[in-house]
Amino acid sequence: QYKFRDLTIEEVKNVNKTYPNFTFSMNTYTFKDGSQKDLLNFSGTVPVKYGNSYNIPIRLWILDSHPFAPPICFLKPTVNMGILVGKHVDAHGRIYLPYLQNWSHPKSTVIGLIKEMITKFEEELPLYSLSSSDAARQSELLSYIAKITGGETGMKSKSKIGEVKNEEHFNKITVVGAGDLGIACVLAAAAKRAADKVVLLDLSEGAAKGGTMDLEIFALPNVEISKDFSASADSKVVILTVNSLGNAQTYLDVIQSNVDLFRGIIPAISHYSQDAVLLVASHPVEVMTYVSWKLSAFPKSRVIGVGANLDTERFQFILTNLLKAQLPAKGAWIIGEQGEDKVPSWTSCNLDANQTEAMAACNSRETVANRAMEVLKGKGQRSWSVGLSVADLTDSILKDKRKVHSVSTLAKGRCSINSEVFLSLPCILGASGVIEMVELEEDPLVQEKLQSSAGSIHDLQQQLKL
Repeated sequence: QYKFRDLTIEEVKNVNKTYPNFTFSMNTYTFKDGSQKDLLNFSGTVPVKYGNSYNIPIRLWILDSHPFAPPICFLKPTVNMGILVGKHVDAHGRIYLPYLQNWSHPKSTVIGLIKEMITKFEEELPLYSLSSSDAARQSELLSYIAKITGGETGMKSKSKIGEVKNEEHFNKITVVGAGDLGIACVLAAAAKRAADKVVLLDLSEGAAKGGTMDLEIFALPNVEISKDFSASADSKVVILTVNSLGNAQTYLDVIQSNVDLFRGIIPAISHYSQDAVLLVASHPVEVMTYVSWKLSAFPKSRVIGVGANLDTERFQFILTNLLKAQLPAKGAWIIGEQGEDKVPSWTSCNLDANQTEAMAACNSRETVANRAMEVLKGKGQRSWSVGLSVADLTDSILKDKRKVHSVSTLAKGRCSINSEVFLSLPCILGASGVIEMVELEEDPLVQEKLQSSAGSIHDLQQQLKL
């Protein structure tokens, strides 16, 4: 079954010579998609010095395309050991290392991999001792061992700071795309402590470079860089920042190129994280959110575009702090589509019953809103500012804050829009994505602009090949 049998046998001999305690066998490995293969694997312990000397039990699975594909690596804890979730180990006990991400034959070898494993474990011990009285934990560990061949576990894991976390409450997010925006999202999420673990999925060609290399060098806690979609498994939120850098000639070609890119991403992401909320930051955000919704087959509530969240936060800040407007800024929203066609709107007017006073108040509000929009035009959307906005949205979702944000959501049925298009509207966000849409004032001019945006977006979508 092994495509490069002689090379694989040579590797096994080298491992056996260096680590004679390892035992070799052929067993069935169950992949995340449910498929199975009989694979060569070996188990044993590696020596680690962390104050005292420890023997860390591991198990390595050798894929049938070895040595051109890296092994799949797991801890193999005994019944009196628990897993310390960290930078290089997840709650399942799967091991993630830079050596695996940058695997390249013939430079990369199993011996080299084990050496790096020892080095990283000496920096951050991956296991801890369970007390003999912790019978429940031991039972869960036995269940873990029974399932480890599929990389699955229902056990509890202990975090580095000492608290016990059930995997159900382990907040993991994945950022897809390692460009400036992707890295900005990772840094902002880490700074806001929005998640227990952040995975940066780098889909670019070749080894880590540029910003991803810097992330590797400076090793942010709880941040992992990977090129493997399986690293995104069980994410609560998946943030999409990728944009195609092809040689497209027209705007439609650029979008189609992005659609083609998403066709290779969304099915894999939705397979590994079936209950995730998809948060789309790729351009154009309205169209790419629609594409993500269609390709994932997720419910509309769990596919959201970053939309006008950043513009709305700026708009409210300008009204309150720069213009000192005497009106409820928290009821002011930027809605519609990103770019020049975005419009201000309001959740309630809060006006007196007197019609003359109401008209004067509305005119005053419109004047202030126009001034705020002029200020807003001078604010660009840099990667770091969008990253901060994305981290804010992620925080609201993971912590089930029920906070209102202006995000791209399916607008069909609102403002007489009959087509399947995504536009920014005020939505209450929680753990399941969009929980509820907030009612806006009925403003004929605003509705007309939204209908116009919906029409142009729908026409564009009809020309795309999904």
